Amino acid sequence: MKNTIWGLTALLALAGCSDFLDPLPNGHYTDENLNEYPSMIRGFVEKSYDLLPTAYTKAEYLYLDGATDDLVITERNHAMRSFALGTGTPASDPFKTYWIRDYQGIMYVNKFLDNDLGLTTRYMINEEQNRMLQKNLQGDAYALRAWWQYDLLRKWGGRGTDGRLLGFPIVTEAIDVFNADAGSFERATYEECVKQILDDCDRALEYLPEANRDWLTTNTNLEGAIRWHRFDQLSVKALKALVYLQWASPAFNPDNDLSRWENAAKYAAEVMDFKLTQDGAHGFDPAAAFAWTDPNSPEIIWSSDYSKGSTLEKLFYPAGFLGTGSLGPTQELVDAFPAANGYPIDHPLSNYDPLRPYADRDSRFYSTIFHNGADVCRVGNGEVMYTFDTSVGGRDEAGGINNSMTNYYIRKYLYLGWNGNDESIQTMPKSIFFIRWAQMCLTFAEAANRVSGPTTELYGYTPKQALAYLRSRPTNDGMPGVGATADPYLDECAAAGPEEFEKLVRNERRIELCFEGQRFYDLRRWATDATALNGSVSKPVISAAQINRVEVEKRSYQSLWVPIPYTEMIRMEKMVQNEGWSNWE
Repeated sequence: MKNTIWGLTALLALAGCSDFLDPLPNGHYTDENLNEYPSMIRGFVEKSYDLLPTAYTKAEYLYLDGATDDLVITERNHAMRSFALGTGTPASDPFKTYWIRDYQGIMYVNKFLDNDLGLTTRYMINEEQNRMLQKNLQGDAYALRAWWQYDLLRKWGGRGTDGRLLGFPIVTEAIDVFNADAGSFERATYEECVKQILDDCDRALEYLPEANRDWLTTNTNLEGAIRWHRFDQLSVKALKALVYLQWASPAFNPDNDLSRWENAAKYAAEVMDFKLTQDGAHGFDPAAAFAWTDPNSPEIIWSSDYSKGSTLEKLFYPAGFLGTGSLGPTQELVDAFPAANGYPIDHPLSNYDPLRPYADRDSRFYSTIFHNGADVCRVGNGEVMYTFDTSVGGRDEAGGINNSMTNYYIRKYLYLGWNGNDESIQTMPKSIFFIRWAQMCLTFAEAANRVSGPTTELYGYTPKQALAYLRSRPTNDGMPGVGATADPYLDECAAAGPEEFEKLVRNERRIELCFEGQRFYDLRRWATDATALNGSVSKPVISAAQINRVEVEKRSYQSLWVPIPYTEMIRMEKMVQNEGWSNWE
């Protein structure tokens, strides 16, 4: 590895403390004398963690939903919008930066893991504390490598131009892949990549504490709050559930190997079990409301470090409330939210009134999306700070400067104490919730239904029960869920069998995980060709007499898969491009 890489790592040296062995560098250090600098060795893990995003504003979260049927990006020339419209080019590839980021993260932990360098380094004076820290860091390194590889797989895994299901080039050596002889790298098969990720997860489980944030954990936590956003056994098991779910999905499981579905259900159930053993007074309560403005919510399985400021508020609100209206939910997503009684709005029992489309809807709709006539009420005292007017000629109508393009605005994530007009503007710290309770319920419901149907118990739960947890709990506003007292539509879908129940699961994923960057991957893992990704997204045009649906733009994908970055295809002579992107080679 080049000395320039070591130089970058030097920035990670932690502040001196009497408990740590932390000699300060007094000159240049290399591979040969690195053992003399334990903080630099620990710094490889720290640097890999530092590469994790901390805000949903990144292209792989909010803006990734702008490449699906859930969201429209306002900026005309945004790279992700161009990708969704089929007008992107290799020069505007919105994913390339993450390819580089993921391999940088892998590079750092590979150096830490090389010849057990990190596991044999002495970090602390106290012997027992030193052993605990060695184990924690070793587990972190394996878990981080698994996470970065999982990200590579879900972004670029797909069928190559040679017809094979391929993943990514597996790199487990302590080398800089961007400076090494790139001609020797090639994509491993999809199955080989899955095996590598799962193997790294299993190694991580050998070293990590049971849980970092949960009340009933029996582990002694060496570093206290510093491990709050680190991996633990619970989050690694959750990661295994997500890996198995993707591998089991139709796009990657043409023979429908049920063992993959069963493993996804198994690991999701283990995470659900652990959370459900928490004392609701101190830890997790499945019947409690979940607040996006609480970065320490007990629902979280694993989250990023905090970010501060009012970026999301400015991004989501229209010009009239001092925002930029940068993203607009689609009519198609709005239609996915059921009626207040839990039935889809096109079901005859829903009592849906197309002339009053926002009345009597699933309470999750009101906590997720701002619509025409919706109020922004200040948290605490209920003061109405703003009322949306997206009707024809209204100040928030689509097309206005710094307004969304869809006549809808995002409410999810927002802190409702923020008002740009206040003399002293209030903000709340936020985190990305990489993995949370809802994902495990949804993972279990989808996977277990495939194995044994919606009402058969598997690993202690039924798929119907897993969905009931989500449909019955209150929203972050404290409003009762659609299944709080009864849920006849859930009963109906469960009685109808696996196919109808999976349709409900897929819609619940769309609702529960919207704007979290999940639907992009869901649509691809469920599909068999690109036609499932394409189609129009629309908005309502609201006048005094009627509400009309009008097309905003069309999704146009030539392939199910994301293209391997053009620069990597040029640099790596053995690389196989994904199907449908031969013109990017």
